[in-house]
Amino acid sequence: MDESTTIYEELSVPRVINAASTKTRIGGSLIRPEAMSAMARASESFVRISDLQARASDLIREVTGAEAGYVACGAAASMTLGTAACIAGDDLGVMQRLPETPDVADEVVMPRTHRNGYDHAIRAAGATIVDIGNNDNHLGTGSNNVELWEIDDAIGEDTAAVAYMQKSYTQPDLADVVGVAHERGVPVLVDAAAELPPTSNLERFVDLGADLVVFSGGKAIRGPQTTGVLAGRSDLIGSAAMQHLDMHVAEDVWEPPADLIDLDRFGGVPRQGIGRHLKVGKEELVGLIRALELFVEEDTAARQATWRERAEYVAEALADASGYDPELRPGGKTDAAASVWVDVDPAEAGIDVETLVRDLRDENPRIFVGPDHLEESAFTVNPMCMTDDETEYVTERLLAVHE
Repeated sequence: MDESTTIYEELSVPRVINAASTKTRIGGSLIRPEAMSAMARASESFVRISDLQARASDLIREVTGAEAGYVACGAAASMTLGTAACIAGDDLGVMQRLPETPDVADEVVMPRTHRNGYDHAIRAAGATIVDIGNNDNHLGTGSNNVELWEIDDAIGEDTAAVAYMQKSYTQPDLADVVGVAHERGVPVLVDAAAELPPTSNLERFVDLGADLVVFSGGKAIRGPQTTGVLAGRSDLIGSAAMQHLDMHVAEDVWEPPADLIDLDRFGGVPRQGIGRHLKVGKEELVGLIRALELFVEEDTAARQATWRERAEYVAEALADASGYDPELRPGGKTDAAASVWVDVDPAEAGIDVETLVRDLRDENPRIFVGPDHLEESAFTVNPMCMTDDETEYVTERLLAVHE
């Protein structure tokens, strides 16, 4: 493994070998060198941020098929902006009052099984989440977690949007949810933060009729970690921009890009909006633009083949280790990369899975494996963010840590 000193060692902070995939808590992914170079060049001069956002919107429109696009400081920030746009629309008074929403349609209908910690980003805009459905699927009775009639029944005069978290297991199908919501005149906001690759997913949700879709800019796209993409209807994107851009401007001389903001829809210049603290700088905007350009040009099949080779290496190496039962799991709709599921038998391994995962994190460099299945006495190894050398090193440590 490459032993060269990193900036983290220079700062006396242990670096991490990432065998867990694009987790924000360990830095997301590695930004593309071309994006870093573009960011450095962006730091050398000034630009009107709205012009740069308009350029980003052009690219997002091109790669997603949406009417417009916008960039905020992460996928969660984009969820907040999207929600604020659904609540406020063109109303400057509502923009001024958010997150206070008296006498305003502020409800966001959301299936219970789609809810997660990130729905805080929706509530931060002032929304009240209307929780529907249950978890009957897990009872094995054949019942669905959420029925379409429940979504229709929950939509009323106070509904601002329907929120949908995209995963392979979420139900009902997005197209059906969109049909119900649009029949009632309500937009659909899709959280697809981690649903890349494949690149075809950039267009998929727009094609299915979603009004707003959120992607992370710092995961598979490999742009700055502090970027998120919001793609969708031009009127909603315009509202998001009005609630995000710096609004300390003189109305008589303010001429934002017409493709991004249609001033004829608004009665003036709003105050600083609820999205102001979600700003993204010129460097991050340029980095995201360059990374997204490269992402759509990338050979996804070749990249996935590399990930599979690394996963196969790990699975084969652990196959004969006492107390480990590895299983190679091909990449699918939920995970872009092939990964290795490892069951741990504490009696044979001489260590329980929690101690194993914790001990790996205490090493220098730290090793993070996937901890999402500790209750099943299992961990995962995802090769998406590792080099070949790091794959070999992680495998060596997994074989040594329980000896």
